[in-house]
Amino acid sequence: MASAAEQLASNLNFAAFAKAEDLKKRIWFTLGALLVYRLGTYIPIPGINPEAFAQAFEQQSGGVLGMFNMFAGGAVERMAIFALGIMPYISASIIMQLMTSVIPTLEQLKKEGEQGRKVINQYTRYGTVLLATVQAYGITVGLESGANIVTDPGWFFRISAVITLVGGTMFLMWLGEQITARGIGNGISLIIFAGIVAGLPSALGGTLELGRTGALSTGIILAIIVLAIALIALIVFFERAQRRLLIQYPKRQVGNRMFQGDTSHLPLKLNTAGVIPPIFASSLLLLPATLAGFSDTTTLPGWANSILATLGHGQPLYMIFYAAMIAFFAFFYTAIVFNPKDTADQLKKHSGFIPGYRPGERTAEYIDYVLTRITVVGAIYLVLVCLMPEFLISATGVPFYLGGTSLLIVVSVTLDTVSQVQGHLIAHQYEGLIKKSKLRGGKRGR
Repeated sequence: MASAAEQLASNLNFAAFAKAEDLKKRIWFTLGALLVYRLGTYIPIPGINPEAFAQAFEQQSGGVLGMFNMFAGGAVERMAIFALGIMPYISASIIMQLMTSVIPTLEQLKKEGEQGRKVINQYTRYGTVLLATVQAYGITVGLESGANIVTDPGWFFRISAVITLVGGTMFLMWLGEQITARGIGNGISLIIFAGIVAGLPSALGGTLELGRTGALSTGIILAIIVLAIALIALIVFFERAQRRLLIQYPKRQVGNRMFQGDTSHLPLKLNTAGVIPPIFASSLLLLPATLAGFSDTTTLPGWANSILATLGHGQPLYMIFYAAMIAFFAFFYTAIVFNPKDTADQLKKHSGFIPGYRPGERTAEYIDYVLTRITVVGAIYLVLVCLMPEFLISATGVPFYLGGTSLLIVVSVTLDTVSQVQGHLIAHQYEGLIKKSKLRGGKRGR
């Protein structure tokens, strides 16, 4: 079966794509949904003075707002209806994953299959509304505190802005679910992907403009291109890397027939945590600088200003904390999303075992041992991918879009989407082979 799948995958071409009508419909639906999302990032919320807000945003673009603006596809700098983006939903999903690990009721729901997942998804939606409401209200208060940003401050503006921003997030959540169900790829990931990619042309144009004016030398620009290609190759290699544990199933007798024992593999991803560690680490580290930007730094005590200066973007202490927090969240999130004990119990339930280890507790200990070792490698990989661009940014002033987190998201989502496209093409070719064999069988019968 594996060799047949590999042969089909190697034969994928444009002719096969042209015949896959369902796949083309899915791709067109995905592109149409992403176009709707991009249009929404240009529709401002009511009651905002765009020029005054643009000036205020420019002063804070290096903090958390700059990162959120990147994920929201530029909607934050325009204070559009999609300014909150899909981040409240992602935060609610992460919180629910944490809660399912510590609350027995939710953990039991998770094990109940499809029905339990529907209940957890519903709780996640409620959490999204709550988080989006809190964030939207905080944004409206912050906007009113700015000079001439809001044309008519007051509760009417606050309520209308909160409803608009929360409605935008809920629409994006629904749009992402529709892309997942009726399109191609993971809808939520593709929305973030579209937001990042939309800003890449302006970032590249800014880099080339720096080269034209002489602010960046040709050698540095070439070094940036080489580094980007090397990082993309590194990300592709490590995102596809797996540690496959051999699983064996014993012989079994059904009636008078004896069935040979089967073998399979338990794949453990090298980077189980994905892009969550760098997102969390950068958000927490940029938060103090962003809060300080909204306050008067002259009123802060001297020690607070010293800490803010040492934790500034690109500073050595910032780099150290950034690397440490990425490593911490890599282990922390891996422990949340993968439970070796549950995996060992499932293997034991289906009579599977790892050669040399007794089913149950010993198997769980071995899986945990292997997972810890590969997570060390995965954490080192994440630190390298995220810190190498940071050194380049601090040294040359390259635009923020060329950061390691954005590159990691773009490459990971691209790999996942391409894999799904190939899966649809392989399934389509299998269906074509089955139809041909049935037609041949019918002709022989005649």
